[in-house]
Amino acid sequence: MILSAGAALADGWVPVLSSHAYGPERILAVDKASQQLIMLERKSPLHEVRRFPCTTGQSMGDKLVEGDLRTPEGVYFVGHKIDRDLDWDLYGNIAYALNYPNPVDRINGKTGGGIWLHGRGKTFVPRDTRGCVALKVPDMRDVAVEAPYGTPVVIASGLEWVSNPGDNEIEALEVTNELAAWAEDWQHEDETFFDHYDAAMLDLSEGMDFPGFVAHKRSIFAGKPWIHVMLGNVRAIPGPGYWVTWFDQYYRTTGLASTTGKRFYWRRDAAGRWRIVGREYVPATEQLEAKYLSVKREEALRLVTAWRAAWLGADADAYRAFYAARAVQDDRVGADAIVDYKKTLWDSKPPVKVEVDDLEVSMHPQGLQVAFTQIYEDASGYGDTGRKTMVLTPDGDKWKIDSEQWRRGR
Repeated sequence: MILSAGAALADGWVPVLSSHAYGPERILAVDKASQQLIMLERKSPLHEVRRFPCTTGQSMGDKLVEGDLRTPEGVYFVGHKIDRDLDWDLYGNIAYALNYPNPVDRINGKTGGGIWLHGRGKTFVPRDTRGCVALKVPDMRDVAVEAPYGTPVVIASGLEWVSNPGDNEIEALEVTNELAAWAEDWQHEDETFFDHYDAAMLDLSEGMDFPGFVAHKRSIFAGKPWIHVMLGNVRAIPGPGYWVTWFDQYYRTTGLASTTGKRFYWRRDAAGRWRIVGREYVPATEQLEAKYLSVKREEALRLVTAWRAAWLGADADAYRAFYAARAVQDDRVGADAIVDYKKTLWDSKPPVKVEVDDLEVSMHPQGLQVAFTQIYEDASGYGDTGRKTMVLTPDGDKWKIDSEQWRRGR
């Protein structure tokens, strides 16, 4: 019998993995029924790369309590290598921890730990571990090369997979859309940010003091003029009754920038909405500062292009909209003073040429620094060339010019 992904049977979980848009590039799938570990790869489309005989827990069924000799069923991740001398018969010479119990396991009251993916030096027979997943030593060495830290490990009673997106595509999009909304609400310092969490489930999964979490976040919102949150390398996979998303997160505000890896565990609430029920913090797979700056460079370029058009068109209202209320332009302070000065010039000497060249964008403690060569002429024939430097500060989803300095020469 094949169920839709995430379904569970009384005698075990039987997922159907598929090639949906947010699937990981590689999955280790453990089929307890056939005692096989299948390495799957999602590269046009999801397909089997290799398979190995494995041995799992001595007792049948999903792990529930410590010492029950069962192998857990769900979505887990390859953790750190066990860095100590190992019993050759039991573990070969290589072992990696899995993150059992994961947050949903804790919600479900499961106990125990020390579930590893490891080698086996002694005679290899099925269902011969105390709950771990073991492979022959040469096979384990091959898997270790192909499945680094953070590789998802799907452990189930039985397994099926399809090469098309399948039914998983719909739920994957739902969950990743919720994740994107969570990031947007955080960036906007919006109270709806807290609605993405299930406080009762988080108390069970990690003992989270949700009122304390809310109070802490609100104090940050009150003290920070802006927050940017960028997500990268988003992946998602279904578990029995839940989904896991994992991603790299770039967080930036005044005085702080960091990249963090995270896993979120999601379950539907009574109204059918996906909400975060558990979290895990892991090393990031990629530092995202360069990608962040690339995106923000395009935003800064659009601002400078529109600012130039407003100046060239002598459009005072449009020009003023680019400046923060307390902006500084050379010796002028405040958007009103800046615009009044420009209007006086435009009345007698309207601009006829404003060109921008050699634009550079870099980080600044207040946001971004934009520097470029400015070539200017007005209707009287006056012209000059100089280097202009702007500091841009975030204002909601836009940028404002907070300071502007010009010096003659390239």
